[in-house]
Amino acid sequence: MKLYYSPGACSLSPHIALLEAGLPYDLVKVDVRAKKLENGDDYLKVNPKGQVPALQLDSGELVTEGPVIVQMIADKAGKGLAPARDSAERYKLLEWLNFVGTELHKNFSPLFQPVIPDDVKTFFRDRLMTKFKYLDGELAGRDHLMGKQFTVADGYLFTMLSWADRMKFDLSAMPNLLAYKARVAARPTVQEALTKEGLLKAA
Repeated sequence: MKLYYSPGACSLSPHIALLEAGLPYDLVKVDVRAKKLENGDDYLKVNPKGQVPALQLDSGELVTEGPVIVQMIADKAGKGLAPARDSAERYKLLEWLNFVGTELHKNFSPLFQPVIPDDVKTFFRDRLMTKFKYLDGELAGRDHLMGKQFTVADGYLFTMLSWADRMKFDLSAMPNLLAYKARVAARPTVQEALTKEGLLKAA
């Protein structure tokens, strides 16, 4: 398999999932702004959406959209990264993946756009803070979003929390969320993904 990624982008989530799953893969770096691969090839010929992540299967089929990719990885691995299909717990996982995708991921998008005015960005920052406060409450007494077990939803939320760091969000009043972030960051697979993407210096 090939994972098309950009360092620190939302493709970090399936990168973590692949490492957790122990599945073999190749990393292909994408310049998302230029829509080019490292070798200069046109990324749009690989993925017409022009975004990361994209996962090319050994069959040649291309799968896009992060929440779908991570579930596919989890189902291939069969290591508890996602609850069984059709179970009540699987629908809870879908709920979390959708929450992270729509309430966090999409609300972050305007903050990365230099043409958007500061007052509009403030609106989205305030909106994100209310979502983080909700998560802080939900994580009280829990190791991960689904309880004790790390799932693919945790890799996605961790990616969003790394964006919060980049955008200098003050989460100091949210001890549950900060403890959760530290717990996920300490996982060897997360450290490995960050190192491979050049976001963390190798020890």
